[in-house]
Amino acid sequence: MQKVILITGASRGIGAATAKLAGERGYTVAVNYQSNRAAAEQVVKHIEQAGGRALAIATDIAVESEVVKMFETIDRELGALHALVNNAGILEKQSRLEDMDAARWQRVLATNVTGAFVCAREAVQRMSLKHSGRGGAIVNVSSAAARLGGAFEYIDYAASKGAIDAMTLGLAKEVATEGIRVNAVRPGVIYTDIHARGGEPNRIERVKDSVPMKRGGQALEVAQAILWLLSEEASYVTGTIMDVSGGR
Repeated sequence: MQKVILITGASRGIGAATAKLAGERGYTVAVNYQSNRAAAEQVVKHIEQAGGRALAIATDIAVESEVVKMFETIDRELGALHALVNNAGILEKQSRLEDMDAARWQRVLATNVTGAFVCAREAVQRMSLKHSGRGGAIVNVSSAAARLGGAFEYIDYAASKGAIDAMTLGLAKEVATEGIRVNAVRPGVIYTDIHARGGEPNRIERVKDSVPMKRGGQALEVAQAILWLLSEEASYVTGTIMDVSGGR
């Protein structure tokens, strides 16, 4: 039976790379996106042209009712969920903490933390053996910023990813006997367009010399780590946070 996977924020960057790789490895892929339908449909087309099955679903992860509706769509259109990749995330313009207002924090936390929590909740309700599910796996996409702090740029983003790390560890323990493994990846500086949204499109070129490997990473390199954590090759791995950061 083909396994169904939901990847949030899958129209671009790490999410799109993960969706395409999951399709290549035989998953039926729910491609979540917020607003860029054309990009999401391109990901679906890529998967379908390779012989896979995929469905683009528009959802604002920060809105609980929309998330619930997304999972109901997956139930109806694709079947029983086996895997979740909590990838959707936002950041705002680079800033010192003293210049941030509370509204900015609320926006970042609503998507990066609360949205990921609601997705995890809905996934557990479907996958847990306790709820007559068939088990499965969750991978949360954190960030090396959770370790580094995001000083002078994104302390709010870094804090949100620290929360993801904590949720990963706690949830992994809660569902360890219910057939669900929960892990996270912490990407370092990766070539995606998220840096442009933060106000510095060429940020990686500025910071890459601080990486022991002296380069930025590619979205596919993160996707490969995610798919490994979802696979049976990682059957005894849960509550683990894997750095994909070139040693930084």
